[in-house]
Amino acid sequence: MAPTTPTDGSGQPNNPTTNHARVSWAKLSPRTIQSGARSRGGKTGKGNPYLKGALGEVATAAAKTNAFLGARYQRVVKRRGKLKGLVAVARSILVIIWHLLADPTSRYHDLRASYHNDRLSIQRRTRSHVQQLRALGYEVTLTAAS
Repeated sequence: MAPTTPTDGSGQPNNPTTNHARVSWAKLSPRTIQSGARSRGGKTGKGNPYLKGALGEVATAAAKTNAFLGARYQRVVKRRGKLKGLVAVARSILVIIWHLLADPTSRYHDLRASYHNDRLSIQRRTRSHVQQLRALGYEVTLTAAS
């Protein structure tokens, strides 16, 4: 079951024009409720429940893959939970779909599951791990492996 997008006749979606508008149109926009210094998440608000349901099913399948979207799900699940991970993947899928529909010449290229790990420099990761070990009270001396 693929989601359909209403158009204005020119082939462009008639409602969403920005990232926020696209995701709120699909009922995937995060909402923050603030009272004083305390913030908490709220309901995602109005939107197309059928599109959100279809994106949820696609996100569930994408979360099980060994691709960029599956890795995104794994990164979010570690700190936010399973449902928020699925919503994050569904939002990413919606943005990808919109870009593919907005520009007929564009094509989807998966960034690989290791995309974020590859972008971190080795020196930066080394420095971060050394600082974490020192914070735990260890004396760290590094020697290159042969």
